[in-house]
Amino acid sequence: MTTNTLTAPPSAARSMSEEDDFLKLKSIDHVHIWTGNAKQAMYFWWKGFGFKPVAYAGLETGNRQFASYVLESGKIRLVVSAAYGPSSEIAAHHLLHGDGVKMIALAVDDVAQAHRVTTERGAKSAWGPREERDEYGVYRTSAIYTYGETLHVFVDRKDYAGAFAPGYRPIDLPTQPSGLAAIDHMVGNVQLGKMNEWVNYYHHVLGFRQLLHFDDKDISTEYSALMSKVVESGRIKFPINEPADGLRKSQIEEYLDYYYTPGVQHLALATKDIIGTLKLLRANGIEFLRVPDSYYEMLPARVGQIKESIETIKELGILVDRDDEGYLLQVFSRPLQDRPTLFVEIIQRHGSRGFGKGNFKALFEALELEQAQRGNL
Repeated sequence: MTTNTLTAPPSAARSMSEEDDFLKLKSIDHVHIWTGNAKQAMYFWWKGFGFKPVAYAGLETGNRQFASYVLESGKIRLVVSAAYGPSSEIAAHHLLHGDGVKMIALAVDDVAQAHRVTTERGAKSAWGPREERDEYGVYRTSAIYTYGETLHVFVDRKDYAGAFAPGYRPIDLPTQPSGLAAIDHMVGNVQLGKMNEWVNYYHHVLGFRQLLHFDDKDISTEYSALMSKVVESGRIKFPINEPADGLRKSQIEEYLDYYYTPGVQHLALATKDIIGTLKLLRANGIEFLRVPDSYYEMLPARVGQIKESIETIKELGILVDRDDEGYLLQVFSRPLQDRPTLFVEIIQRHGSRGFGKGNFKALFEALELEQAQRGNL
């Protein structure tokens, strides 16, 4: 097992108020999850979350190393891959982590420039500029490490017109869309004392700026706490969490115990109709956390008037928070596998740019109930 360590010292970072968009990141191109069974993972995202399978690579396409499916919902693109044999890097990753996010791919105009400038600033290279070709054009990538064994892959597909990348063929399966439209944010968990180092890394190496900071007073219960900072580049937002001292084990510590290294904790997926989306996902068997009913008794006084019915919000277990710019609705799934690691947040924003600060205590108490049932609190 190898995990990335920082080579750019925190002192090298400039003021967080400075923006220097030297990478000109355009979007999250895709999120690549390494799993133990790609076909079953594809089915889960397809039938459970309403993603449409659009491409496949495997033995039938000449890939003798792994099977891989590409799924899309709105602007979200997920890739799930599994190894054919035990000597594969994917198999080793799955043995250690279980299903987990290996690659967060970022769309850029020039993968060579992105690789050069980030490695000059201290990033550890995963691979240099690379071109893959087939009859549909040229697909260009390069990659660097971030926390744990996670990679940021720089992607340029402007000269590629294929289904996803060379080696993939298109597939078309009937799908019931769920309304999931975009990746709102992605959250990473790191070890105690490492949050600020990785915030500085994202600022200095990738040109992100700090958006928000939550300390252990904001995110705490009677038993546990964590700290979080949010970094952003344009519409790309990455909260980074670390545990804080508490009477018992925090959810971040539980994640690290079962993932064994820092990694992606959850994907926050945006919808324009959280009620419709959630009704479909629940009918499909996706399980979500519940907060106590008392949460909803205080809700009108705390958040004021909202467009949605409070009774419907309560029935579906949706959380609501308001800030100076508006309000948001959010709900969190249970872990997507047996290990209490990766999960999904569904979020709808009505102006608010926050992350549900007013819901932290209720949410974390619900999480602690789940931890206690697992014997991990």
